[in-house]
Amino acid sequence: MSRLILLNKPFGVLSQFTGGKDGAQDTLAHLVDVPGVYPAGRLDKDSEGLLLLTDDGRLQARIAEPRHKTEKTYFAQVEGEPDETALDALRSGVKLKDGMTRPAQAKRIDPPDLWDRDPPIRYRKNVPDCWISLTISEGKNRQVRRMTAAVGLPTLRLVRFSIGEWTVEGLEPGKWRVIEV
Repeated sequence: MSRLILLNKPFGVLSQFTGGKDGAQDTLAHLVDVPGVYPAGRLDKDSEGLLLLTDDGRLQARIAEPRHKTEKTYFAQVEGEPDETALDALRSGVKLKDGMTRPAQAKRIDPPDLWDRDPPIRYRKNVPDCWISLTISEGKNRQVRRMTAAVGLPTLRLVRFSIGEWTVEGLEPGKWRVIEV
């Protein structure tokens, strides 16, 4: 039986157990004290939300490797108001420096019921912002941020809500739970 840990990774924490600049305070080591588990994929330091950790190499590969096309859903607070042209571009795939992305599921959503971010994002009175839901099935480096920027909607806050069947629902930042798979 494999162990799978669902972690709500806070903003500012690296998706690794060692190598942080602030000692262990900016790595997973200060959040998860379970030996033998490793992240199945990554979230950059500026992103929040669901990070899966496992002690099973096959499961880790099935979750993280792009060839398995595991869907990941993100909630992105973006600067600006997306029109159908921008959303259609995300749905069709966006040309990035490292090639075209696969088509994504993209839609505008009401602000999700999330925890407060620490530090909070910077609001600008004269620039509107809104939330979109984006579901992708690959994992290029900083892909969602680059996709939204490519259609003129820079990301202000990025939260990964789900990976496959697993969600961050019910987990506060820095908290985790173990499930058997």
